[in-house]
Amino acid sequence: MAKNTFFITGISTEVGKTVASAIVTEALEADYWKPIQAGDLEYSDTHKVKEFISNAKTVFHENAFSLKTPMSPHAAAAIDGVHITSSEIRRPETINNLVIEGAGGLLVPISETETILDLIEPDDKVIVVSRHYLGSINHTLLTIDKLKQAGKTIFGILFSGAEHPTTEAVIEKMSGVKIIGRIDEEPYFDKMVVNEYAELLKESLHQE
Repeated sequence: MAKNTFFITGISTEVGKTVASAIVTEALEADYWKPIQAGDLEYSDTHKVKEFISNAKTVFHENAFSLKTPMSPHAAAAIDGVHITSSEIRRPETINNLVIEGAGGLLVPISETETILDLIEPDDKVIVVSRHYLGSINHTLLTIDKLKQAGKTIFGILFSGAEHPTTEAVIEKMSGVKIIGRIDEEPYFDKMVVNEYAELLKESLHQE
């Protein structure tokens, strides 16, 4: 059983979840796992995270489902003739910390009856990646509220992209959730940049 499991979810798609997952993985020298990959199998999120990691401890675990079409998992699974259920998704065995990267937001369907939320276990430390755009306050607060309703353990919010103080302040105040830090809008990400962020966030990630 993993020491601690951190589940990385986003408030929407394309908010910087994969880079955030790489930074958290590097900071904790954790194992990394993406349960469901839909599309981009030749250059998947696991491939991307692997390129960003410089420690020698991280183990990359295989996807439980590797789907060919870049769509919502339930739709991609239907095209591939596969049926996904959360009970079939077995977590990798490790005694290390484990970082799990979700797909899109919490309510992305994995079947007609289950969503990404169903993959989060009660003891998982959920990190919500939030990025400023018109509507992001609503999406962030809805995500936090849904996690609370479902009895999940929210570890904190990680902001991604350019700073927006008024947005961040109201999210912090209204959600009551701690802010772990920020990943700025960088010209590029590579091992060195990811390692710098890992060092910056290490202390926050080790706090209970």
